[in-house]
Amino acid sequence: MEVNPNSQSNHSSVAPNALGNVQRPGEYLRQIRLNKQRELADVERELNIPVKTLIALEQDDYKVLPEATFIKGYYRTYAKYLNVDASNIIQRFDEIYANDTGLLPNHALNNSPIKIMGKLPGSNRDRNRKWLKRGVIGLVIILIIAAIVGIAQNWSSSADVTEETEVETSNVEVINMDGDAAVSGNQLKLEFNRPTSVHIVDSTGKVLATGRQSSALSLNGEAPFQIRLDDATAVSLTLNNESISLSPYTVNGKAEFRLSR
Repeated sequence: MEVNPNSQSNHSSVAPNALGNVQRPGEYLRQIRLNKQRELADVERELNIPVKTLIALEQDDYKVLPEATFIKGYYRTYAKYLNVDASNIIQRFDEIYANDTGLLPNHALNNSPIKIMGKLPGSNRDRNRKWLKRGVIGLVIILIIAAIVGIAQNWSSSADVTEETEVETSNVEVINMDGDAAVSGNQLKLEFNRPTSVHIVDSTGKVLATGRQSSALSLNGEAPFQIRLDDATAVSLTLNNESISLSPYTVNGKAEFRLSR
C-alpha cells in the first residue's frame, strides 16, 4: 500500500470531502486514490494513462508534463475516475501553475517546452529545398536522355544517308555501243564531280549511256547526240577533245540539248 509523504497522517482511511486550502491538485488526487485503495497499475489500465504520467500528476511535476491544456484534461479524467469534483482541482491548478512553470495556464502550444515534431522552425524551408533539389536532378536526367536520343538519331540518319549514297552510286547502268560501231564516229567524254543522272543517245538511235553516274565516261557514236543531264553543274563535257560549255543549255540546273560537230 502506497503512502503520501506530504499528508499529516499516513494512515488515514477517510477520504477528504474537498480540496484543502493549501493542498495541491496532484496531492489531493493521490490521497483519494490511496483511500479508495487503488493501485497506479489499476488506474493505468482503466484510463490508458502511463504510470510515469500519473506519478508526475500526483507529484504536481508540471515541468515534465505537456502544456496546461493536456494537464487539465488528465486531471478531469482522473477526478472522474475517482468520482470527485474536478472544478476545484482545475481552479487550484490554474492558481499554482504559473508559479511552478513561469507560464500562464492557458499558454499556447508554441510557448510550451514540448515541441511537436514536424513544426520546428525551418522545416518548411528544408522541405522546399529538398523538392527543388529533386526537381533539378530530374531536369538534368531529362536533358541527358534527350541528348542521348538526339545523338542516336543523328547517327542513324548519317548511316542511312551513307547507305543510300552507296546504293545510288553502285546502281549505275551505263550502256555503250557495240564494239564494231565504236571503231568510227565521234567521241564524247564526261567527267563528274558528284553523282547525277545522264541519258545519251546518238543519231542512229543507239542509247550510249543511261542511269545515275559518278565516274568518268568515254563514249563513241554518230553525231548529233541527244543529251540529258539532271545536274549540269556536276558534269564536264568534251566532244572530240573539245570542251563544251553547258551553261547555254542549262535551265534550273538541268540540261537537255542536241550536240553535233
